[in-house]
Amino acid sequence: MTTTHHHPAGARKAVGYFFVLLGIVSGTWAARIPAVKHTLHLSDGQLSYGLLAVAIGLLTGMRFAGHLTDRLGSARLTTPAAITTALAVIPPGYATTLPALIAALFLFGLTNAFLDVSMNAHGVEVERAYRRPIMSSFHGMFSLGCFTGAGIGALFAALDLSAATTLTAVGLPLALISLYAGRHLLPATPPPATPAPPRRRAPWTAWIILMGVVSFAGLVGEGAANDWTAVYLFQNLGAPQAVAAAGFAAFSIAMTAGRFTADRLAQRLGPVRLVRHSGLVAALGLGAALLSGQIPVAIAGFALFGLGLAPIVPQVFSAAGNHDPARAGQAIAQVATVGYAGLVAGPAIIGGAAELVGLPAALGIPALLAAFMAASAGALRPQKTT
Repeated sequence: MTTTHHHPAGARKAVGYFFVLLGIVSGTWAARIPAVKHTLHLSDGQLSYGLLAVAIGLLTGMRFAGHLTDRLGSARLTTPAAITTALAVIPPGYATTLPALIAALFLFGLTNAFLDVSMNAHGVEVERAYRRPIMSSFHGMFSLGCFTGAGIGALFAALDLSAATTLTAVGLPLALISLYAGRHLLPATPPPATPAPPRRRAPWTAWIILMGVVSFAGLVGEGAANDWTAVYLFQNLGAPQAVAAAGFAAFSIAMTAGRFTADRLAQRLGPVRLVRHSGLVAALGLGAALLSGQIPVAIAGFALFGLGLAPIVPQVFSAAGNHDPARAGQAIAQVATVGYAGLVAGPAIIGGAAELVGLPAALGIPALLAAFMAASAGALRPQKTT
């Protein structure tokens, strides 16, 4: 191999590609869910079993991904995890029964976990090599991948092509490109000496749990915005459906833009001040959207909500990966396990609360969680480990 393959700039591009890959397969699958539902003649309840299988696979994979990342090194795990994730998106399109779909989606969630943990852990290594914050831009690449995947799915649907054709056309090229991208990752290095043996599983410390809860709070907000922004604008403010859809678009665009600018802010402000200010912006933005009663103000508020949420989870993942470099994968996996539960449970939490107190009051939950994230920002201050 040449030294180019081990240059931090090449590694940054490679990690960025893997984040894009995960976004594309996620966005493409999401866009083709209706086609799979129609082909298999599934009810909403039956489809929910399949979607739940993704979450179970993801959380199951998190149980092992961190330990394997630390044992093998993120460089050795990221490429095979990316290849299997790209290929694992294909079988759900060919499922002919609900049990087959559940099994395929469980596998898809499982491979997602290994890629998510290993590429985030390698992203922390690249960030360390750069000696400046770059983690948020990686998560911005994931957002771009989601948009791209959703667009691909919509295009194939407009051409009346099957979900199987769509997912195959996406998965195979991504798997092949991964072979090339993986050559540019930083070389695997032995973990630094620590009092605990590298193979020993990392404990669930109070700090890890707190970081997981902060991540959970941020992802509850993302999940709530995904599922309830348009509903709130249409149902509670009387916006036309096209305008209601613009609310979620404003949130998504602002979040993506925020992730591509957050690294500079992190370098200038530091992670504590950035997360503190970002949490307050998110809380105030969503609060304005819920209290104004005016459609333009609400849309602007949802944009501020997305802008505020944008840097928080990347900063948490970066802090987790740097907390104990010898067990970065396990720390990221532990934080992600708690955090992604928020992404899964968030829409249900808001829906259940809406049944009891109405949707505007229920959407106050993510606003309060944003304030909690601002209050917890001090925990991201870098700590010296012995």
